[in-house]
Amino acid sequence: MTTIVWFRQDLRVSDNPALQEAAGRGKVLPVYVLEDPTKSGDTHPLGGASRWWLHHSLAALQKDLGRLLLMRGDPRMAIPQLVKQTGATAVFWNRCYEPHAIERDSDLKSDLKANGIEVRSFKASLLLEPFEIETKTGGPYKVYSPFWRALKDKTIDPPLAPPKALELADFKTEDQLEDLELLPHGPNWAEGWEKLWQPGEQGALEQFESFLTNGLEGYGTLRNRPDKPNISRLSPHLHFGEISPRQLWHRIRDGHDTQDGEKFLSEVAWRDFSYHLLYHFPKLASENWKQDFDAYPWVDSESNLKAWQRGQTGYPIVDAGMRELWQTGYMHNRVRMIVASFLIKHLRIDWRRGEEWFRDTLVDADLANNSAGWQWVAGSGADASPYFRIFNPMTQGEKFDPDGDYVRKWVPELAELPQEYLNVPFKAPSDVLRKAGVQLGQTYPKPLVDHAKARQAALDGYESIKQHKANQET
Repeated sequence: MTTIVWFRQDLRVSDNPALQEAAGRGKVLPVYVLEDPTKSGDTHPLGGASRWWLHHSLAALQKDLGRLLLMRGDPRMAIPQLVKQTGATAVFWNRCYEPHAIERDSDLKSDLKANGIEVRSFKASLLLEPFEIETKTGGPYKVYSPFWRALKDKTIDPPLAPPKALELADFKTEDQLEDLELLPHGPNWAEGWEKLWQPGEQGALEQFESFLTNGLEGYGTLRNRPDKPNISRLSPHLHFGEISPRQLWHRIRDGHDTQDGEKFLSEVAWRDFSYHLLYHFPKLASENWKQDFDAYPWVDSESNLKAWQRGQTGYPIVDAGMRELWQTGYMHNRVRMIVASFLIKHLRIDWRRGEEWFRDTLVDADLANNSAGWQWVAGSGADASPYFRIFNPMTQGEKFDPDGDYVRKWVPELAELPQEYLNVPFKAPSDVLRKAGVQLGQTYPKPLVDHAKARQAALDGYESIKQHKANQET
């Protein structure tokens, strides 16, 4: 008896319920299907950085399993075709929660069952599934704090060990990993990333151990410092399912149950909260959660958008973050908030343009986290930061990069500036600029916008929302 295990965002052997269950039944045929978004209807496809990660993660999984069948196309057609070719009697997978995935999986399950194929799906990528937790009055949570309190009172399933034995079904295919064409070429903008990241289950486990040893102590406060190592860098591993949140939860609870450990788990739970929102509000990634924001007067400026994307805004902490993103596929979480606030509230560019750029350039581009995060900053989301809370990029740089190490690393043309002018090079006297080798407008850009004026324009836009709402109510 052969069971097809369809891998998706669960590219690991440990704590993999679908694989564990299939292994206990007989032969297993592991398969990964790369979707063609133009045919499958996925409106939020994998970006370039995610595709780079996926290539290396699949290579690692192939090695760990011994065999992994690779296919391209719409799984709703590819999986049934594979069932017929192999004579498989069952198809197992671990659940995904994106709107497109839910619709796809429901269609596939109905089709397979109608043809007499056993289908089972399992919980593997969250601490609690979106439908396993609700408010005391019923319905989904819309505020994080009570969600976190409720989650802490729940029993989190312990992680599963790898299958003791795995008998792989014999099925030949000519498809190779390179045929999926996941890696960039002409040019290879990800050159050198192999030295920065180790995609795959082993890399995830090693990264977690490194964090426990070198980054967890002090995490509660130092996680906001982009110049410090107190971050886990586990987000891409979690997104691709190379490690499970249950593994993190129980390892922290069993051996690192400190205030720092609790804070780390609350950040893991924020990921659950984001999926909770996306599941219950499936338009979160494309529409304002608060519909009042539909009336916001966004500014459509391609030149400002490109300057932001390239790290050429004239505000060093913003530019440092955008350059870190482009050069590594990653950005520190505090800086993500700063650069998102700048795009939305200084440049007044629609948050969806930022979400799209992050989705293309982040190795951890997660639809739930990404869209919830952008809407949080915009003020249009659930439990969002108030729109009128506008990050000052100059004081943010001074507060969270007090020695300037982060800015100097990613904006090296400013490295020789004295600390007092590092976040405000446009305020530096001409002799200071000259001594530091900085020519504003040439070696480093002048600010795209004036902070005070941009802040007021953003507040005026917020007032226009309230006025629009008032007019509708009268």
